[in-house]
Amino acid sequence: MTELTQPALTIDALGKKCPIPIIMLAEQINFVPLNAVVAVLADDPAAYNDVPAWCRLKSHKHVGTFELPDGGWSIHVRRAY
Repeated sequence: MTELTQPALTIDALGKKCPIPIIMLAEQINFVPLNAVVAVLADDPAAYNDVPAWCRLKSHKHVGTFELPDGGWSIHVRRAY
């Protein structure tokens, strides 16, 4: 079962190559409240694995990865601290 939470912030990284989506996430995650969800929109195949790996590295929670209708993913991250 996936936690469905409306993202507090959506980062549009479509068309950007890694590590840009992760840099954007790292720069902006502290602007949302604790336990809020940030959605990273990305279509670089590396982001599919790299964003969840960044979550593990930084102890934030990878909530889920959802396919976008026009290609790419919405990768949801819950701010842990």
